[in-house]
Amino acid sequence: MPTLRFGDFSTEIAENETALDALLRTGAPVSYACKAGSCGSCMLRAVDGDLPSTAQTGLKDAWKARRYFLACMCRPANNLTAAPVGSDAQVSASIAALEPLSADVMRVRVAFTEPFEFRAGQYITLLREDGLARSYSIASLPDDGHLDLHIRCLPNGRMSEWIRKQAQPGDRIRVLGPSGDCFYIAKDPEQPLLLAGTGTGLAPLYGVLLDALNSNHSGPIHLFHGAVNESGLYLRDELARIASRYSNVDYVPTLLERDGPLDQVILNRFPKFSGWRAFLCGDPTLVQSLKKKLFLRGADLRNIHADAFVAAA
Repeated sequence: MPTLRFGDFSTEIAENETALDALLRTGAPVSYACKAGSCGSCMLRAVDGDLPSTAQTGLKDAWKARRYFLACMCRPANNLTAAPVGSDAQVSASIAALEPLSADVMRVRVAFTEPFEFRAGQYITLLREDGLARSYSIASLPDDGHLDLHIRCLPNGRMSEWIRKQAQPGDRIRVLGPSGDCFYIAKDPEQPLLLAGTGTGLAPLYGVLLDALNSNHSGPIHLFHGAVNESGLYLRDELARIASRYSNVDYVPTLLERDGPLDQVILNRFPKFSGWRAFLCGDPTLVQSLKKKLFLRGADLRNIHADAFVAAA
């Protein structure tokens, strides 16, 4: 069996065991969240040894060149020595402001002490000083001079409960990223846009919406936000104001109890999606289902950008 080394820790990797699980089994101090290759919080650097290609899936080319890899996706076939990532992957930041958007959603404003490039709609991994890591989508524009996150506060959620009950403006954090391709590109300004998501899947859609409007997108923009009940439709007044200001913006809040599943609401309204660009965010089941249905109704897969929210392990 191959041997995995990380600092003072060394262990043999069992068959089909990931590098992350092996390190956690030995008590190594590594960060992780989703364990599904989505958040990037378990990223490490390969010092010696061969990496399976799957260990670098979705990483930026610059990170691949530095031999960064996702420990949760790495099943080494040979001996591997790993180390923490370099300073180019993480930047220092602080919490600038905290604002409740609803009974269970907080807007967290992050300020940086050094330049940090991102696109609205991408996601970052927020790391607390104790190493706890969670990934959240970006709901603000780079020109704003800060970065906004929409964080749902879950019962017993380690990060979200800290945000709601303990975190204060000025608290130091670290940020890993950005990652993801769920962002607006200024091309085909007359192209219809579909923005659809549930819960805090609204965060990247809100960022994409602001970016499209800031780029003078002239085609129709249809934003569908789904929730189980009224309390889940946060930012409703703000989105209604945007829709009243821009004639090409159509904001459709939907409730599962009243309107039915979000994907069905969308498909009942629009029978064809040929030539559309779509951004789908939130519940993984909805995202995958809607992505398939849009494709079957004419959407080009290259024009469907998806960000499924995977819960922390």
